[in-house]
Amino acid sequence: MSFSSALFSDRCPLIFPSNLTVDQIRELMDRPTNIRNMSAIAHVDHGKSTLTYSLVSKPGIIAGSKAGDMRFTDTRDDEKERGITIKSTAISVYFEVDKEDLPAIKQKTVGNEFLINLIDSPGHVDSSLEVTAALRVTDGALVVIDCIEGVCVQTETVLRQALTERIKPVVIINKVDRALLELQVDKESLYQSFQCTIESGTVAFGSGLHRWGFTLRQFAARYAKKFGVDKENMMTKLWGDNFFNPATRKWTTVGTSADGKPLERAFNSFVLEPIFKIFDAVMNFKKDAIGPMLEKLEIKLAQDERDLEGKALLKVVMRKFLPADDSLLEMIVINLPSPATAQRYRVETLYEGPMDDESAIGIRDCDPKGPIVLYVSKMVPTSDKGRFYAFGRVFSGTVKSGPKIRIQGPNYLPGKKDGLFVKSVQRTVLMMGRYVGPIEDCPAGNIVGLVGLDQFLLKSGTLTTLETPHNMRVMRFSVSPVVQVAVEVKNAADTVQDAGDTTQPCLLVFYSHHRPHQAHRDM
Repeated sequence: MSFSSALFSDRCPLIFPSNLTVDQIRELMDRPTNIRNMSAIAHVDHGKSTLTYSLVSKPGIIAGSKAGDMRFTDTRDDEKERGITIKSTAISVYFEVDKEDLPAIKQKTVGNEFLINLIDSPGHVDSSLEVTAALRVTDGALVVIDCIEGVCVQTETVLRQALTERIKPVVIINKVDRALLELQVDKESLYQSFQCTIESGTVAFGSGLHRWGFTLRQFAARYAKKFGVDKENMMTKLWGDNFFNPATRKWTTVGTSADGKPLERAFNSFVLEPIFKIFDAVMNFKKDAIGPMLEKLEIKLAQDERDLEGKALLKVVMRKFLPADDSLLEMIVINLPSPATAQRYRVETLYEGPMDDESAIGIRDCDPKGPIVLYVSKMVPTSDKGRFYAFGRVFSGTVKSGPKIRIQGPNYLPGKKDGLFVKSVQRTVLMMGRYVGPIEDCPAGNIVGLVGLDQFLLKSGTLTTLETPHNMRVMRFSVSPVVQVAVEVKNAADTVQDAGDTTQPCLLVFYSHHRPHQAHRDM
């Protein structure tokens, strides 16, 4: 990943909610079954980073009232000024799943506490290299789609990258508030726009800016509790051509009743109807209707919120009714794979050695006691000029400072010494948006920053403790360098210094054999 150069100092305090400490996060890191490593990917301006801030507000890192406005994962000055993400940023989020929802998780878990390592990646086509580096160290992806613009070119590009890396996606259809406030569409038109965007799969709907969102599971749980029906069965009724006849109180797949009267689609009547009623009452200042409606929905406003009106009141009501953080984090935990699950089927894509050697077995088992196999996907600038964190993921073993470790560049070949260094990691750190915090060690399945390796790794590489290892496969970028620049020293007697840029993964540097004082940069 790539992070801000000015704000990532070891001396910066790491901010956590009052009820969560570094030690508690470190404890969760020992449960690979309860970890979710995922990237947020989207076309530019589809609201991906804003949604990320909504998730960050869950553990209290950002004040809830500022989550839609504060750009926590945009750490560079140019990102804040332009309002877009240029470099990927990682952050860890703690989430507790309701115990009654644990059976919905179809993979092994230990308890109901989960650690979600989320990487906010850029959406602009010029930054697709950052997306590639993010996907390499994650197992799942949150694909964000603007409900008005639909699937765009970069959406398809990054999704192809994710599928190539065997990343499992989940989807959120974002900016639903625009469809209601600006386009003022009716319920059936809104449903059809959702239908055109995605036919099937795991999907959420919402507004990252207003911090509200929902999944069918959420509404199914509400109605299952209210009517005493099965939640899983209710979920299947809330999407597609399912209609409820209030006269007979029976379900049907036909849009008309026996006497020829049209029936409303279940998604429209059970899901969109309460949302449309809230928007209508609040935005049309129907004060007499707002009070009873909030009471029926069991929404309580704070004293300072009762005087709000218009869009300000709408934001408060909707995020209390359908908090985006709960719905999205629940969807991520239930549907995305843990490292223990994902590494079993991703090992063939990730590792270039034989599938029966010690490294492959350690990766497949996500074994914290196995040989260390760590892939560095990106070098991250620190606050000290010219120094970098090595940012990557531990696939096997447990990495810590002190012991010697083999540092293998992307061109390393087994049995050769080119691109090989044997050095010690100085420190291991946890990265949280703009801040880093020291941790004693980092076990398999987790994302980590390493201090002291920037002199030996240019951009990416493999770290291992085995004497006869193979590399992790190099990342496959969706774009290639298209501009070449040749530079040379003024004095032919001088030697060419390093002409590369450690933070640019797709930058290629080669030196002329005929003119040793000349270097070429492909960008």
